[in-house]
Amino acid sequence: MQATLSFMLRKDLINKKGEQPLVLIIHLRGQKVKVSTGIKLIPELWSHDKQEIIDLTIKQKAILEKKFGDLIPRKITLIMYQDILNELKSKIRQIEIDFRAKAIVYDLEMLVSKVKESKKEVTKKVEPTTLVYDFIDQYITENAPSRVKGSMVVYKSLKKHLKNFQDFRRTPIRFQEMNYQFFQDFQNYLIQWEKKNPKTGHVTFLNNISIAKQLSTLKTFINYAKRKGIEVNDGFKEFTIKKEKLEVIALTAKEFEKLITHDLSNNKRLDQIRDIFVFSCATGYRYSDLEQLQRHHIKEDEIKLVITKTKEPSIVPLNQYSRAILEKYAEHLNPLPMISNQKFNKYIKELCKLAEINDPVEIIRFRGAKREVKIVPKHEMISAHTGRKTFVTLSLAFGMAAEVVMKVTGHSDYKSFKRYIEVDEDRKKNEMNKAWN
Repeated sequence: MQATLSFMLRKDLINKKGEQPLVLIIHLRGQKVKVSTGIKLIPELWSHDKQEIIDLTIKQKAILEKKFGDLIPRKITLIMYQDILNELKSKIRQIEIDFRAKAIVYDLEMLVSKVKESKKEVTKKVEPTTLVYDFIDQYITENAPSRVKGSMVVYKSLKKHLKNFQDFRRTPIRFQEMNYQFFQDFQNYLIQWEKKNPKTGHVTFLNNISIAKQLSTLKTFINYAKRKGIEVNDGFKEFTIKKEKLEVIALTAKEFEKLITHDLSNNKRLDQIRDIFVFSCATGYRYSDLEQLQRHHIKEDEIKLVITKTKEPSIVPLNQYSRAILEKYAEHLNPLPMISNQKFNKYIKELCKLAEINDPVEIIRFRGAKREVKIVPKHEMISAHTGRKTFVTLSLAFGMAAEVVMKVTGHSDYKSFKRYIEVDEDRKKNEMNKAWN
């Protein structure tokens, strides 16, 4: 005869928080015994009829959180609890199978004794196969409100690549196995990864810079999970991510002059795009900072603004370019005629092409050890962030000290600042003449 198993919340042992111990009741040959699962729940999280933890909808979770606050575990915790219950039942069934295979006539006392022998193994919090992906979703939900719009896209991309990698190797991905070898295998997979568009035939792949970003994001994510109490494998720390340098695309002084003097009297749309871009070139602000700029941030001859990315206060003095643009839109509600970042990046390329900013730029990318080179006109590489890079390079070219430029841009150390520095040819010639002639 096989034992009958059922779970029950013990109402007689409710604690001050309203949680009740969840126990397993084992019935065998007219006898029964209660076995602790080590789990405590409020009754609203348990379905006695279905004998499982309730999978809350977003609405249900919000209602319960209003009433119980921190007593509502995260979804990943509830999934883990359900795995413990399933594992406990499976363990008992396996014990019974072993008894019968050995022709041992067992009673309830013998069964419970065997269960208690393996109690630690049974109640160990086994990481569910969905934990990594559920935790990424949890991370995105928790951090999205405090991050710049679109900055969480890299975590969604990481989730997609991890799922593809899991399908590729046909083995569930768990935090506890993310060691050095896992990172090595994942990196090799990303190098080989391709996606072909069935309509156009265009093949998408990842270069080393994109791969390094995925691996770096995964490391950040694992550290976050560890701080949240998830058991991880520290072997990942030994894996070194090789980061290749990106080209610094910035306007030279001649190109900047060409852009601001180009006649746009018959093109209001591109004229406004130029104003936004030039304002970024003249202040060093990121596009996300320009989007939040309001009239009250402008104080006489300077702008006082809390930087979106770093949450640090910033004071940027106005110059002839930034001041003229603010005066141009003095009658408008907002200081600048801002549009979406996506549209801006499209229109700024159109503008720079019109202004003939088209010197050839060599773009070098690696895919594993394979070197790929392409030559493109410079206007194709101009984006919203080019304004900030142009501010740095032109400020240095015009004689501003590096520490002053760093103070304006908000860079805290030279290591992160130096990637924005690009010495143009005119400045190089001038410095060589000063030093050697």
